[in-house]
Amino acid sequence: MPTLHVCPLSCLHDTVATTGASHVVTLINVGSAVERPASVAADRHLFIGVSDIVEPLEGHILPEAEHIETLLAFVRTWGRESPLVFHCWAGISRSTAAAYISACALAPERCEDAMAQALRQASPSATPNARFIALADDILGRNGRMVDAVRRIGRGAEAMEGVPFTLRLA
Repeated sequence: MPTLHVCPLSCLHDTVATTGASHVVTLINVGSAVERPASVAADRHLFIGVSDIVEPLEGHILPEAEHIETLLAFVRTWGRESPLVFHCWAGISRSTAAAYISACALAPERCEDAMAQALRQASPSATPNARFIALADDILGRNGRMVDAVRRIGRGAEAMEGVPFTLRLA
């Protein structure tokens, strides 16, 4: 069964090693040093340099539609033969949003609420970046259902760093 894994940067290498992941999506500020795990080929590592913000802020990169399009193009090329890992700095906002978006795109038959509930059950601290979700909702033609589902699960528990977790597509 294809699985998506989410973790903070501090757990990236351990998560890839433990899960046997073949693909990694990094969502972190431009200029952040991220060492790609040696077991992941360069063409199977997507780096999206974006800040964890929901409105413009000087000196930061606001998530835009092209970031979501790039994410979707990458995850759609993932063969699902081995796990896919998403990470950001803390494993709470950008990476949880990317995993939720990817799950919605790759398993379109699953309802948005069920996927959001699965996210909450897997990670009490998950707080998907609202801008990522709104952009993806529009791109995927979900008519606000992704936004509403994430709003319904609410803000996650306070945490400095998320605990690695798994989100299943089926």
